[in-house]
Amino acid sequence: MRSGWCEKHLGEICELVNGRGFKPHEWRKQGLPIIRIQNLNGSQDFNYFEGEYNPKIVVNSGQLLFAWSGSRGASFGPHIWRGPRGVLNYHTWKVIPKEGTDRDFLFQLLEFETQKIEASSHGASALVHVQKGDMEQRLFDIPHIEEQRKIAEILRTWDLGVEKLEALQAAKMQRHRALTHSLVFGTRQLDRFHTTDQVTPHRWFTLPASCGSLPIGKLAREIAERNAEGEQHEVLSCSKYDGFVRSLEYFKKQVFSADLSGYKKIWRGDFGFPSNHVEEGSIGLQNLIDIGVVSPIYTVFRFDPKKVDGAYAFAVLKTGLYRHIFEVSTSASVDRRGSLRWSEFSKLPFPLPPLAEQQAIAEVLHTAQRDLDALSNEIDLLTRQKRGLMQKLLTGEWRVKVEEAA
Repeated sequence: MRSGWCEKHLGEICELVNGRGFKPHEWRKQGLPIIRIQNLNGSQDFNYFEGEYNPKIVVNSGQLLFAWSGSRGASFGPHIWRGPRGVLNYHTWKVIPKEGTDRDFLFQLLEFETQKIEASSHGASALVHVQKGDMEQRLFDIPHIEEQRKIAEILRTWDLGVEKLEALQAAKMQRHRALTHSLVFGTRQLDRFHTTDQVTPHRWFTLPASCGSLPIGKLAREIAERNAEGEQHEVLSCSKYDGFVRSLEYFKKQVFSADLSGYKKIWRGDFGFPSNHVEEGSIGLQNLIDIGVVSPIYTVFRFDPKKVDGAYAFAVLKTGLYRHIFEVSTSASVDRRGSLRWSEFSKLPFPLPPLAEQQAIAEVLHTAQRDLDALSNEIDLLTRQKRGLMQKLLTGEWRVKVEEAA
């Protein structure tokens, strides 16, 4: 034990107050905002409550919250509330520091411990939860409050650096989405391909008169090659934001069958999507490995490379407009299981400028993406450096100098 530090249970240094389970029939269009897990991640979409409530579940800006049920590595864990005064929904605690405990130090401590808390939490999938009794019994080494404040002050400077980079990243991502939309739908054409100001309306979008549109089925074909018994290929999954990912690496555990016979092969350059999740934007271009396999629920297809550039097609299919098209098409599908099969997907229109223009668009977007990737790497590096600093400061391995009161 470090000099001046003492071992305490979490329940000794703070109080955990659970939110209330507000039912949909209680939601109103005015009143106090109901603070749900999605609001902890920045969503400004609130439901409201009017009626009687326990004053303890009222949350003011600046208070410490802990989402005890949420997505692994995302919403689960501590948050400083920066939104409006509201009432706390179930699945989140208001963390009230007790005398002798600094709020900002407590936030840093809980953030540092979140990975360990997740590891011991309940839940068999990406969704996890932790029980209040287990949390209150967790042991921590705690310094005197003046040292707590100094440690929190140092770590906060690193948080500010990350926040500035993340704000820059968000702005650049928004610009990248706008650039993608303008280029692939022709509201902004590259100078060397601009030949006319005339436009042609199509279903869902309007294109320059020099660009055509064809159903996806006229440009691509479905691939239904199955993995043979005994064949070993890496299992891939498709995420909403990144496209294809390595399943074991992404989920941190095996979520697929041990028997891969019957899984679908997906070759480098092929596209695919889980038929029951494409409306969420889960569609991708497989450019990770030469041959992978995906669950039988996936639809796999291959564009004709003489007509469609793969990188351009990926940019088109990941736009917000196409996510909307997938959502509407899934809702209209005769498949009552909420799936979009190739028979319907192949009918969707696809913007088709000349191949050379597609390739030029893809190159512009690739250059912009490299800038985003460099910024993401900078954020990851700073985050890892802060993590190392937390290890030193929150365990007392490195001591901070606390000025004595006059």
